[in-house]
Amino acid sequence: MAFDAQRMWQDHKLSILAVAAVIVALMMSIYIVPEEEQAVVIRTGQPVRTVNTLEGDSRAGLYLRMPLIERVERVEKRLLDLEMSDEEVLSNDQQRLLVNAYARFRITDPVRMVERAGSAEGVRNALEPILNSVLRQELGRRTFQNMLTAERGTALANVRANLDRQANQYGAEVVDVQIKRTDLPDAPLQSAFRRMESDREREARTIRAQGGRDARIIRANADADAARIYADSFGKDAEFYDFYRAMQSYDATFAPENGNAASNIILSPDNEYLRQFHGQR
Repeated sequence: MAFDAQRMWQDHKLSILAVAAVIVALMMSIYIVPEEEQAVVIRTGQPVRTVNTLEGDSRAGLYLRMPLIERVERVEKRLLDLEMSDEEVLSNDQQRLLVNAYARFRITDPVRMVERAGSAEGVRNALEPILNSVLRQELGRRTFQNMLTAERGTALANVRANLDRQANQYGAEVVDVQIKRTDLPDAPLQSAFRRMESDREREARTIRAQGGRDARIIRANADADAARIYADSFGKDAEFYDFYRAMQSYDATFAPENGNAASNIILSPDNEYLRQFHGQR
């Protein structure tokens, strides 16, 4: 009887641990996509599927992913703002004006956005110097008096169309461009300092955007190489591959930065999940 009771207790503990393992796996696999967001699932640096896109079939809700292998990149579905601070523009009649404008855009192709810009902020950094350049060109063809008439709307429509063509390569669509304020510039020296500062900031944003793009390409190639190396190692040494994947699972489960510092996970020392701690293959 004592032996049967002990055996039943062992079976009961195994059942509890199995249920706990299933719950942990589900918590690592489940992600929620709200109505105002799109999601791109990325595996080894490459987008594999999308959720709740503007033209997609899927909708907001609860979804599953492969833990440790797939990550979810969330993309804003609503309209986003692109602000342009005061910039000096030379009109066709040689009037120097300080123009403050903005554009509104949305992400229509989240996969292309992730591949080309990485995030909505990357799209904003890429489009900001383009908006500045297109606005300068378009307003430079018109006189100051023309900008006070209905021709201003035509100029802004042209700016929106030109900016939208550039935004398409980043998976975005420009829906509106407006000028908030047009003022006469300050003293020439202050204006020159502001223009120099603006040019340096624009150059820095362009460099950061290019650097971010290069970093994402390098990271994607590295992920692909890592995936190939993992696959080769599994074919050559299945025990080492099993050990490495177990270490990754431990790190994802118990690392404080993953949100597990404030919770406790109780497992038996002889649990199958912890066999690598004892050197068991």
